[in-house]
Amino acid sequence: MFSIISTMLAGVVIGHFLHSGKLLGRIEKSTSLTIFVLLFVLGLSIGSNRVIVENLGRFGWQAAILATLSLSGSILAARIVFQLFFKKGEEK
Repeated sequence: MFSIISTMLAGVVIGHFLHSGKLLGRIEKSTSLTIFVLLFVLGLSIGSNRVIVENLGRFGWQAAILATLSLSGSILAARIVFQLFFKKGEEK
C-alpha cells in the first residue's frame, strides 16, 4: 500500500512541475486507453473464473446495489468538491 501511495504522490509532484498543455493532452489520451485496457483485462479474469460466473446470480444483486451506492456517493462527493473549490466568480 505504501508503494502505491508513494507512486501516486510522486506523480502529483512531477505533474505539478510539468503541466504543459501538449504533454497533458498526451497523458490524458494514454490514461483513457490504459483504463479501458484494465477494464477489459478485469472482465477477462472475471469471465474466466468459473466460481464467479456460477455464483453471479447469487451475488449479482449485491454487486449491483454496491455499484449503485458507490456511484451515487462519488457523484455527490464530486459535486461537493466542485461547489467548494471550483466554482468561480461566486462568494462562498
